[in-house]
Amino acid sequence: MTSILQSNPVSQKLGFDPSYLDEFEAKVFIEGAQTRRRLVNFFVLLLLATVIANYGILSNSVGTVIGAMIVAPLMGPIMATTAAVVLGSAQRAWRSLVLVIIGVLFVILFSALLTLVVPDITISFTNNGEIASRISPGLYALLTALGAGAAGAFIISRAEIADSMGGVAIAISLVPPLCVVGISISQGEWTAAGGALLLFLTNFFAILLAGGVVFMLIGLGRIVKDETQARLRRRSFVLIILGTVLVTIPLSLTAYRSVIDTISRNKATTVVQEWLQGTSDQIVAVSVDGQLVSVSVEGGDQLKSVNELAKEMEKTFQHPVTVRLRVVPTKIEFSQSSSSP
Repeated sequence: MTSILQSNPVSQKLGFDPSYLDEFEAKVFIEGAQTRRRLVNFFVLLLLATVIANYGILSNSVGTVIGAMIVAPLMGPIMATTAAVVLGSAQRAWRSLVLVIIGVLFVILFSALLTLVVPDITISFTNNGEIASRISPGLYALLTALGAGAAGAFIISRAEIADSMGGVAIAISLVPPLCVVGISISQGEWTAAGGALLLFLTNFFAILLAGGVVFMLIGLGRIVKDETQARLRRRSFVLIILGTVLVTIPLSLTAYRSVIDTISRNKATTVVQEWLQGTSDQIVAVSVDGQLVSVSVEGGDQLKSVNELAKEMEKTFQHPVTVRLRVVPTKIEFSQSSSSP
């Protein structure tokens, strides 16, 4: 295998060390005499990462969730799956993939159990940023995951930086979205659970795809000479690409809706600003939901007719609208303490 890698100009340009191949396989794949010990380590770290991530998310603590990302070992078997695909090893690929599936189910179920001891009133799917940011992923999530997957594959393929996976673990989120799935299931929030699961699947397929491409570029695929192994790799990459395309569809729809919502909100805000001209009132919030435009302003001046605002909105959006106006009165008082005699 070493001679094959040495003859690959691509691997030479990217600096893959052929003498690192055996160590690379030993590090990536859980097999051999230390299998039981490494599996114990994997599930202990996964359990601890789930506890940290679950309560970090529920407490809306960014730092705690980042800590869970560093502890979580789920990146390992995903990277092992794509490495096995590139190497054409069906047995290794299936073993790694099964470990990923077991890990995913473990995190979701354990997170749901951990959430049962938390009062429902303290769980918010709108005000908690750590939950809200993971239930409606967009295309940025896919692009980030592709970059992180490529970085992870490159790092682990080089002996001198193979232990520098902490940064990649922070960049890509695996255990936290699974915890959000568990939290959502425990609360009966199935739409939120679906969104968080979509985020995990996005990260999963992005790691497989980007990692596989990097492994191919550094020359690992060149050691596959058997046609059966090559066929396995081709079919596996077809499935990986298909999975990536499938998750891209809802991500694109979410991104499209986000853009449309932003445009509509900006249009409505401009109309409100023009409507408020000549007053000292300030806009607090503007939102557009279909034909309903909700406006909140703060101040104490006499405002123009709400019907006038609705007409201007209708002209702007070119369809009937209903305006819901909320005015927060502002009262400013001054008091000066009397001086002591």
